[in-house]
Amino acid sequence: MPDPESLPIDQIYVPVKKRKTLRPELVQEIAASILEVGQQVPILVRPDESRLVLLDGLHRLEACRALGETTIIGVWGSAEAAHHKTLLSDGAETEAERDKMARLKKLRLEREAAERSSASADAIVETESAKLRSARSGTSIRRGSSGDPRSKTRTLSEWLTQQKRDGGRY
Repeated sequence: MPDPESLPIDQIYVPVKKRKTLRPELVQEIAASILEVGQQVPILVRPDESRLVLLDGLHRLEACRALGETTIIGVWGSAEAAHHKTLLSDGAETEAERDKMARLKKLRLEREAAERSSASADAIVETESAKLRSARSGTSIRRGSSGDPRSKTRTLSEWLTQQKRDGGRY
């Protein structure tokens, strides 16, 4: 890698596509850091006729401009090197996004399973409560006598068997 050198800020051109990615809050953070410890990472530029084209380091450049600097530490590079660096950073960001989405999917599936389990437990409790009420009132639940599918079973294992047979979720 070439040695860093001091470059005039007013000769550095920022492509429009790159300028669209500017985040002012990040510029402020970097400016505060530069005030405390100085510029630690040089920007990357390439020559283009009478100007320099910024390849990497937009937020550092804007932080130095905001601080009133006239020069910035930079290194010479090529468009290919900047493109390769962008691809590497995109890969890391993409991988982080994939990990995040996988964690969210896992959490959603766990929540749905818990909701299904809770619904099944509620149905079982309701069935058992109905049995207890009918036992207290002296009436018995006749199997298959009503359209209510919960009245067809007497025990949990019967209910589970019925659910499997009928294709229900439990």
